[in-house]
Amino acid sequence: MSDYIVSARKYRPQTFDSVVGQKSITTTLKNAIKNEHLAQAFLFCGSRGVGKTTTARILAKTINCFNRSSEVEACDNCDSCNSFNEGQSLNVYELDAASNNSVEDIRNLIDQVRVAPQLGTHKVYIIDEVHMLTTSAFNAFLKTLEEPPKHAIFILATTEKHKIIPTILSRCQIFDFNRIQVKDIADHLAGIAVKENITADPEALHLIAQKADGALRDALSIFDQIVTFVGNNLTYKAVTENLNVLDYDYYFRIADSAMNEDIASALMLYNDILNKGFDGHQFIVGLSEHMRNLLVCKDLNTLELLEVGESVKEKYRDQANQWDAQMVLRSLGVLSQADVQFKAAKNQRLLVELALMQLCSIKNEFEKKKD
Repeated sequence: MSDYIVSARKYRPQTFDSVVGQKSITTTLKNAIKNEHLAQAFLFCGSRGVGKTTTARILAKTINCFNRSSEVEACDNCDSCNSFNEGQSLNVYELDAASNNSVEDIRNLIDQVRVAPQLGTHKVYIIDEVHMLTTSAFNAFLKTLEEPPKHAIFILATTEKHKIIPTILSRCQIFDFNRIQVKDIADHLAGIAVKENITADPEALHLIAQKADGALRDALSIFDQIVTFVGNNLTYKAVTENLNVLDYDYYFRIADSAMNEDIASALMLYNDILNKGFDGHQFIVGLSEHMRNLLVCKDLNTLELLEVGESVKEKYRDQANQWDAQMVLRSLGVLSQADVQFKAAKNQRLLVELALMQLCSIKNEFEKKKD
């Protein structure tokens, strides 16, 4: 039997400082432990894969650690930490509300809450996907959540905060987890690549991070998938092929064709893109993103909004210098209109080609207005 462990589990953060992209939340929790100002109920909200359950487990582990460090991190050596690491801690109880959402499940939980911890100071109850509880289950949980025993701490995690009844919200300290920034995900993947002896292009890791859409767990799953596909050398080309993502280079070439007023070149590039199996609508969306990035590069104050690798960023800067900001805005208007009209169009290819012809004519229109 294989000993392979997916990266999302193998490199799951074990300390507050190793949690990616949630510095303000982890700092607040560490200060609460240090100053003994722990609430008895927390609500962790945010999209999938941003570290809600991971942070809940780290908090549960750190609270009961006997030898916490000066940085308020669990020691990983005491009896409490060892039992937690082995999955045998009697002080941490996890409930998946997606499959245990009835009144009976909550009553069983309430019965356990009354029992004091045998090791450590607190019993921590982590309820994942808490929004899946039925209204009756929420109501059964209310009284215990409002007046729990001193040894009990509840950590509720959810991706859909709006589905939780206000009476539950009012009894919790609420922490909203951010979508993780592309740079933070790419840096984390780079660290894992080094540990796994994998050579990875920075642009390849940035592309994986962009595809993950703010979810670190998704990024790690994609990373594992591509390593399985290409081996220990992650190139930008391999990632684009595996994820079926259009290479940046096509957008740069289309923009160059527009600047050179070369309609034939733009149409041939689009034909090549279609022959590779890419969807016309996704091409329009991608080209709009490209033009947006050119506009971002026009001002040093907005340059940090560009979430790409350094070498690609340099290409954007060079191309942005050739474009007037008003021309970029006009291009974005054309592409936005094509995006809106795409699904309703009878001839979708012609719609995209007309948009490309308009892009290639913008420079001429702009120069006439200047004259």
